[in-house]
Amino acid sequence: MEFALYVALAFGFYMAWSIGANDAANALGTSVGSGAVTFKEAVLIAAVFEFGGALIAGADVTNTMRKGIIDPALFSDLSLFPAGNGADYFVCGMMAALIAAALWIHIAAYLGWPVSTTHSIVGSITGFGMVSVGVANIEWVKLGTIVASWATSPIMGGIISYLIFTMIRKFIMEAKNANRGLRVWAPAFSFPVFAVLAGLLFTKGLKHSKTMLAEAGIGSIEMIILSAIFGFLASLIVSVLVRRVTILEEDSTEERNKKVEKVFRYLQIITACFVAFAHGSNDVANSIGPLAAVVNTLEHGVISAKVPVPFWVLLLGGVGIVIGLATYGYKVIETIGTKITEITPSRGFAAEFGAAMTILIGSKMGIPLSTTHTIVGSVIGVGFARGINALNLSIIWTIAKSWIYTIPFTGGLTIILYYLLSAIFI
Repeated sequence: MEFALYVALAFGFYMAWSIGANDAANALGTSVGSGAVTFKEAVLIAAVFEFGGALIAGADVTNTMRKGIIDPALFSDLSLFPAGNGADYFVCGMMAALIAAALWIHIAAYLGWPVSTTHSIVGSITGFGMVSVGVANIEWVKLGTIVASWATSPIMGGIISYLIFTMIRKFIMEAKNANRGLRVWAPAFSFPVFAVLAGLLFTKGLKHSKTMLAEAGIGSIEMIILSAIFGFLASLIVSVLVRRVTILEEDSTEERNKKVEKVFRYLQIITACFVAFAHGSNDVANSIGPLAAVVNTLEHGVISAKVPVPFWVLLLGGVGIVIGLATYGYKVIETIGTKITEITPSRGFAAEFGAAMTILIGSKMGIPLSTTHTIVGSVIGVGFARGINALNLSIIWTIAKSWIYTIPFTGGLTIILYYLLSAIFI
């Protein structure tokens, strides 16, 4: 099965590349769309923060089966695999899942559709499980909660982003005293935003580093305190920066908005860095999880619910994500940043905050939210704040259909590939 290892490595890298081509736009799409950064600058941010997140805070140990859709112990059940070759079928199934998910994400990136990589790998593993251990052994309730997040993720993100942008517009852009509005409310908005981003960093970005955090004496209470301190410091810094911006009474509405947007441009760049780090550390597991499972099974011949992740596998995933964004990420970035609605730095800032807040709430409540669905919903929310006519309903409907296609497509393709790989390797 040495050849199987090389095949798994190739498609593990391909999966990471596909994630970079599609999913990395979650962190950087609004920043590029608003003009806060260029695409080249976005790639540089990804090279530092996506790669850093994957390498520094990626999974030391990863779940064999994403989201617990099937129990890996079933592959040791002699009633299901009388010849005792469940490990071989497990390896073929995980490789099939990797290939199918990567192909779907690649196709979606080509078409400019922002789809969920987590849902793609979940769909793949569901298909693999149905034909390997049987339909009755699929955790349908867990799958149902994931499907339900197709609605909960964008709705929550959209509502929060709508409210934040509406407040920014009311208290800053449309304030009678624009200078006072900017100097009072920009720091006021910065506190909750950066406190939430710090919380997201602890909850999602460093969730695989629990041992390291515990050794440093950082628990839930300490995380809340540190997040609040970070928000307070960010608020102080913003209060100093905005005093360098002066809005004159004779300034036209266009000139006033231009000065306000300049402040939010810098804030949006910082939020993009945070979200990129959290994305790199969290979503790299979608590519390296199945790969680490294959590597561990081939090396030890034992299937485990959780497996160690070699450093070189993390490295492979991080490099793949950055290269994917650099070579092919522009299409999904264009969709999120320009096609759904017109994005400015203030709208992008509100959308990033809405997405981060939603993901943080979902993590704390145990709700399986999709980052992709959340950021799309957040962008729709800031667009809707300017009226339904500000939204491109056609592209929104296309994106929604792509979400519905994800699990059936990846599940069906995995079944075909599973039988093909089983015939080759077993």
